[in-house]
Amino acid sequence: MIIKGKVWRFGANVDTDAIIPARYMNTSVPEELAKHVMEDADPQFPQKVGQGDIIVADKNFGCGSSREHAPIAIKAAGVAAVIAPTFARIFNRNAINIGLPILESPEAAAGIKEGDIVEINTDTGVIKNITTGAEFQAQPFPEFMQKLIAAGGLMAYVKERKKENHA
Repeated sequence: MIIKGKVWRFGANVDTDAIIPARYMNTSVPEELAKHVMEDADPQFPQKVGQGDIIVADKNFGCGSSREHAPIAIKAAGVAAVIAPTFARIFNRNAINIGLPILESPEAAAGIKEGDIVEINTDTGVIKNITTGAEFQAQPFPEFMQKLIAAGGLMAYVKERKKENHA
């Protein structure tokens, strides 16, 4: 899968409260969560982010509570992928489960600035900064995880498999 989009930068240790503040946790509706995504880190982010954009952050993105709402809010806002040197373990799992590609690459996170246009090949893990011409390598997703992401997450993948088994 190829993803190409404009980059939004965030710092280190962006926790799940910054991704989707707890005061909005009275819903699980993705579109409602998207209206408030990252607003404690950047109050204008929900209005600025566009379909297919990419978040690049520093280390430990998604730390904090284990709420699945955080990657759901990011994906529902239109963000196509997140790049960081490291992700919190539970955020990593939740992101893959909902079909949000996340790529670990300290070099890419250091070499990409806000506003840059980036292209990601999730099959090979190659991250190209189209703006500067720089190229970085992240660990590519195993085939099974690529299928989960392509299906739109674990639930969508299971539904597809059930249909295939009953056809």
